[in-house]
Amino acid sequence: MISGVLTALITPFDANGKLDMDALDRVVDLQIEGGVDALVPVGTTGESPTVSHEENLEIVERVIQRSAGRVPVIAGTGSNSTEEAIRMTRLAKTLGAYASLQVAPYYNKPTQEGLYLHFTTIADSVDLPMVIYNIAGRTSVNIETSTLMRIAKHENVIAVKEASGNLSQMMDVISSKTKDFMVLAGDDGIALPLTLLGGSGVISVASNIVPRYMCQMISAARKGNVEEARTMHYELLPLFKGLFLETNPIPVKAALAQMGLIEPIWRLPLCPPSEKTLKKLREILKGQGLL
Repeated sequence: MISGVLTALITPFDANGKLDMDALDRVVDLQIEGGVDALVPVGTTGESPTVSHEENLEIVERVIQRSAGRVPVIAGTGSNSTEEAIRMTRLAKTLGAYASLQVAPYYNKPTQEGLYLHFTTIADSVDLPMVIYNIAGRTSVNIETSTLMRIAKHENVIAVKEASGNLSQMMDVISSKTKDFMVLAGDDGIALPLTLLGGSGVISVASNIVPRYMCQMISAARKGNVEEARTMHYELLPLFKGLFLETNPIPVKAALAQMGLIEPIWRLPLCPPSEKTLKKLREILKGQGLL
């Protein structure tokens, strides 16, 4: 079972643009000390499009080693090539990943049948739990509820990260799913409403910065303490909005850099944020008591 707050980990780079494993260790420790339920390296927030396959596996291995069994690690091994996704997932399993995160194929825009065959072929090929990642805004293809329910019948498919932005669709998924299939918010701003509607939590960007507070909010929601959870949601809302002032993960890495945890380095085509964004982020971080 995967539920609660799962951090979509950033990937730190050093001043030369190489992987910064010491900074990654610091970020992992911050998450675990903050009480998160799982770590999700090399997803969108981990700049998966611009790390090599070798670096992808290095990151997954380091996160597994650093977490040392304290929390599950869900490795981002998705691809728009089914064969490549299978290869990467097999390798992640040998490294000790608890599960894999499989994004809907991007750019080649498969049909709904193609989506079904893509995910089930991976699930057939690698005996490892799988979290489906639906983010039509980046992939140009939406996994329709009927298709997702077909995919979810596979014993290795355990959850969906729902970042479609369509709350109506998410409700349809929750009302259609089996008891054991988990629906995780892919956007911090809808983590609370989705959890209250029957979701299982969130794969969070904000928890890179405020892991403990995110955990408290989702825990309150799952316990039915709605007023407490709602108050925390609105306290965090400026941060949620700030982290998407520019393309993710530009703002979250800028925020972590201002907090002294990582170097402010991105890989092209991602680039440093504007001065306007940096100023707004500083205001938000100060308002949250983080600077």
